[in-house]
Amino acid sequence: MPENKLHAAQNDYTDRGKLQINVTSTLGFFPVTDAKVTVTLSGQPDTVIEELNTDISGQTVEIELPAPPLDYSLEPEQEVQPYADYDIAVTAPGYETVVVEGVQILPEVESIQPISMIPQEVETAPEEDIVIPPHTLFGEYPPKIEEDEVKPIDEDGEIVLSRVVIPETVVVHDGLPTDTSAPNYYVPYRDYIKNVASSEIYATWPEQTIYANVLAIMSFTLNRVYTEWYRNQGRNFTITSSTAYDQKWMRGRNIYSNISYLVDTIFANYLSRPGVRQPIFTSYCNGTTVTCNGLSQWGSKYLGDQGYSAIEIIRYYYGSDMYINTATSVSGVPSSWPGYNLTIGARGDKVRQIQEQLNRIAQNYPAIPVVPADGIYGPRTAETVRVFQRIFGLPVSGIVDYPTWYKISAVYVAVTRIAEPGT
Repeated sequence: MPENKLHAAQNDYTDRGKLQINVTSTLGFFPVTDAKVTVTLSGQPDTVIEELNTDISGQTVEIELPAPPLDYSLEPEQEVQPYADYDIAVTAPGYETVVVEGVQILPEVESIQPISMIPQEVETAPEEDIVIPPHTLFGEYPPKIEEDEVKPIDEDGEIVLSRVVIPETVVVHDGLPTDTSAPNYYVPYRDYIKNVASSEIYATWPEQTIYANVLAIMSFTLNRVYTEWYRNQGRNFTITSSTAYDQKWMRGRNIYSNISYLVDTIFANYLSRPGVRQPIFTSYCNGTTVTCNGLSQWGSKYLGDQGYSAIEIIRYYYGSDMYINTATSVSGVPSSWPGYNLTIGARGDKVRQIQEQLNRIAQNYPAIPVVPADGIYGPRTAETVRVFQRIFGLPVSGIVDYPTWYKISAVYVAVTRIAEPGT
């Protein structure tokens, strides 16, 4: 890290950020109950800030932690790190210990740290500690190599997809494309987008700015998926974690609740131009130390400050003919969003399907009340939905809206490991 960029001293941590830790087992999608979580200042293992235990859903209570002033993450000229670093150690009987170093706590936003624990009965090589590198807006990373925003389609049919499909997972190569020693990680699509957005922009920025940046991140990713970019080069992955070629994904990093909910709400969207089938390859850069032909991250922040909407920010950088498109096909789900909310008074097969899925999820997450799968959306079903929403970080409404439908689907698939044939 350059000498002119410094960590804020702890006595400069005048603001507070929030943190919740969610712990699951790698052997089936089960919460790890009564895991012991120790939070310390990074680099100071004897400075214990909090000691917590997970509940029946594998979650700790939400805690507040000291963080640098909010202004540090709102201006690029700051020479002091705008987030606080904490280390987390998680232990539980029958599981290998997990250590995460460098959890990034921003002021005035909630951070969620997922922890995946390996049962000791599983014979695997010891897991290395997770070390979260500096945020891309603070650390030094190579600039993106310019690429055409629309990839050529050869007549021999190198592009194999006939329509835009939201993948269930993306395979992330954690290194340069040519580094055959770098590991590949299979990451659920929405988790990948949340991770990249949390690594590339600050969650303290205006909502419309975050929305615009997430759209660019998703369109970039879906162009790689649609064009089979790396697989057509003989590679066995979807995308890399190199900022020179792709976007920054950080193994095991924390995400932010506002980014998480936004992604859940718009995850099937991408950016299009008239007459172009493939998602647009939307280049972007920080706009300060690196400039490019695409979106400026810091510039988009200032436009958000001025009240620009997400699509206005997008068109400011990519042109007036860019528009938001929506994929109609989502892989790896039992069935697609019905197109309307399910709430008290609703009846029919869609209600029964949600009830059955929630009842199956409740086998893993017993805090979720079981309801009769009668196809009638009454007060008991609404309460079951509210508990599910509370556990999985959604607004607690008791209504199965678009993000709740797909979150229930994702968790159901995770606990059953099944999906529709052909998805």
